[in-house]
Amino acid sequence: MTRLLKRHEYENPISNERLYYRIGEVSRITGLKPHVLRYWESEFKVIKPHKGGSLQRLYRRKDLDLILKIKKLLYEEGFTIAGAKKKIRDLERVENRQMKLKLVEKNSNGKDHELLVAIREELKGIRRMLE
Repeated sequence: MTRLLKRHEYENPISNERLYYRIGEVSRITGLKPHVLRYWESEFKVIKPHKGGSLQRLYRRKDLDLILKIKKLLYEEGFTIAGAKKKIRDLERVENRQMKLKLVEKNSNGKDHELLVAIREELKGIRRMLE
């Protein structure tokens, strides 16, 4: 049984059940050295690991996802640090707008909802053209 659990952890190292990961675990999962993670933390202000009473960095799932996204931008897509920062900021803005639109949809009457659906479809078309 323990062998199966370890194999599962190896195949899917990011668990939805865990709240926090230590820097060593994040290093193993991402394939990045701890000093790189600490450097990125200083460069990308959106990476904010929790530091408890022991001052040990504890990364959340959202931090892990962000680190993997940054790694992809830098190492696979060839972005510079400045370019990756800009891309991350742009992605955050898009996500915030989408969240706001969802909130408006829930609180609006039928006409507003139809208008928002039309706008969303038009924006999706623009995004497809830009990709």
